[in-house]
Amino acid sequence: MKKIAAIIGARPQFIKHYPLELAARNKINMITIHTGQHYDENMSKVFFDQLGMDRPGYMLKHGGGHHGAQTGRMMMEIEEILLLERPDMVVVYGDTNSTLAGALVASKMHIPVAHIEAGLRSYNRSMPEEINRVLTDHISTWLFTPSHLAKENLAKEGIKKGVYEIGDIMKDMVNHVTRNGLLRKPDMQEPYYYATLHRPYNVDNENRMRNILDALNKLKRKVVFAIHPEVKPIWPNLILNPKRTQTSVLLTLSLILRIWVMWPRQNVCLQTAGVCRRKRTG
Repeated sequence: MKKIAAIIGARPQFIKHYPLELAARNKINMITIHTGQHYDENMSKVFFDQLGMDRPGYMLKHGGGHHGAQTGRMMMEIEEILLLERPDMVVVYGDTNSTLAGALVASKMHIPVAHIEAGLRSYNRSMPEEINRVLTDHISTWLFTPSHLAKENLAKEGIKKGVYEIGDIMKDMVNHVTRNGLLRKPDMQEPYYYATLHRPYNVDNENRMRNILDALNKLKRKVVFAIHPEVKPIWPNLILNPKRTQTSVLLTLSLILRIWVMWPRQNVCLQTAGVCRRKRTG
C-alpha cells in the first residue's frame, strides 16, 4: 500500500484534506501532519469534532511568529517526520506557510510533491500567500488546479507537465455536508449579507479595516461578519464608531454553521479566495 504524507495547518486545508482522506481510506496509508499554524479551537479542533476527521498522526505547535521563523520551524520538524516515515508522496494544499514548508522539505528530499489548488494567482507579491503558492507550484511534481484559469496561469509560467484540472475539492466537502444532513440552521430571520476577512494585507492595517467596515455599513441589509482570529485583537478598536450600526458580529464560525449561513445567500462580501470559489461553483 502506498504511503502519502499530507500536510495541513490552516482551516481551509482541513476542508480540502477531508474529501481526500475519505477517498483514501482502505486504499492508501495516509499520514497527516498538522503544523499547528491555526491554533484557535474554532479554527482547527472543531473540524475533527464536527466531521469525524481522523486525528493527525503528528501534531506540531507552530502557530504565530514571523513568517520566516514559523516556516523554518515547520521545515525542521517536517523533515524529521519525513525521514522517519519515508512516504511515497507529500500532499500540500493551498498557499499557507505550512504549504511552502512541506513542499520545500519534500522537494529537497526528492519526494514527489502534489499541490492541490495549484495555479491560483492574485499577482500581488506583497501578499505572503502569493509567494507561497508560486514557489510551491514551481517545485511540485503534480499540480491539481480548481479551474481552467488556474491551469492557464501555470502554462504562462512554463508549467505544463503534471498539471491536472480537477475542479474544486472544497465543493466535495460542501456536497458531503449537505448529503449527510450536517447543516445547522442559525437563528437569523432577516435578510443579510455575509462578510469575512482574514488576509494580512487587509486585517493588519487598521485604517484599511475601518474603510472596509464603513463601506459594509452603507449596504441596505445587515451584515453578518464572522470574526477571524486575525481580526480579534483589533476588533474592539474598530467597533467604537457609533455610526457603524449595520454590522452584526459572530465569533469565528465553525465549518457547518459557516456553510449554512452562506448557503441561501446571494450576497457574500469577502476577500478570501476559498469562499469566493465555493460560491461560484455552487
